[in-house]
Amino acid sequence: MIMDASKCIGCMACVAACKSENNVPLGVSRTRVVDGEQGSYPNGNRIFKPELCNQCENAPCIEPCPVGATFKNERGLVVIDQTKCISCGLCVQACPYSARFIHKMANSADKCDLCEKRRQQGLMPACAEVCTTAARIFGKVTDKDTKFAQLLKRSDLSVAKPELNTKPQIYYIGI
Repeated sequence: MIMDASKCIGCMACVAACKSENNVPLGVSRTRVVDGEQGSYPNGNRIFKPELCNQCENAPCIEPCPVGATFKNERGLVVIDQTKCISCGLCVQACPYSARFIHKMANSADKCDLCEKRRQQGLMPACAEVCTTAARIFGKVTDKDTKFAQLLKRSDLSVAKPELNTKPQIYYIGI
């Protein structure tokens, strides 16, 4: 997924859609929009940064799991088998992006899985589908003629916390 922060207006439709789609309780989120300020008076402006699990290639949340509930699936996504999870929270503590939480009702760790169940049905992740400004762009790296593939070629793409060497697979424009 590519997040174009220059297009995000902070409407939170993505957060609401995610909560509804994934039965996420109040007080926690699989995705969020962080707001802040850029620049200084009189040339300052408000910015919004959409965030979710970065689907790290070197995911630091996998190894600490004592029961193997967090793993990479056949598609390369970092996922949680909630039937195996014992809610110890070690994966939550290991995530440097604060993208995980303990889902009290499910009694397991939880995080964004890019709406894996929706995508198996040929649908986009709920957050990308409802984004009114197209700030969340989802696609397959292998689909060469899509807007997503074209955006991946941009030289101004960045990732969150590159110094951690987790190799995030969520890319940003405008942060």
